[in-house]
Amino acid sequence: QVQLAESGGGLVQTGDSLRLSCAASARSFSSYAMSWFRQAPGKERDFVAAISVSGSNTHYADSVKGRFTISRDNAKKTVYLQMNALKPEDTAVYYCNAKDSLRRDYWGQGTQVTVSS
Repeated sequence: QVQLAESGGGLVQTGDSLRLSCAASARSFSSYAMSWFRQAPGKERDFVAAISVSGSNTHYADSVKGRFTISRDNAKKTVYLQMNALKPEDTAVYYCNAKDSLRRDYWGQGTQVTVSS
């Protein structure tokens, strides 16, 4: 089992950057595929970005491709989401997700990102 704790959210202006972090408690963090999702008010939780266990493969939602970068540091048991050129439509609660080898999902508590126009 793994516990996840997101941080780094905040209130920024259009065009600004933020870096979210997700610290994991798992002993075998490097065996978890990691992802970021987000949920805007009144909407479903949507996929943002994913990274493989080794970090060699990444995948992004079309809406963030070219602006967001997911990365991981297995030694620090942390996954990051670098968000550049933020837009008001990026406003949401951002959640970290870990998926183990049995495809069980674990979620963090979320961190709020608000982008003002």
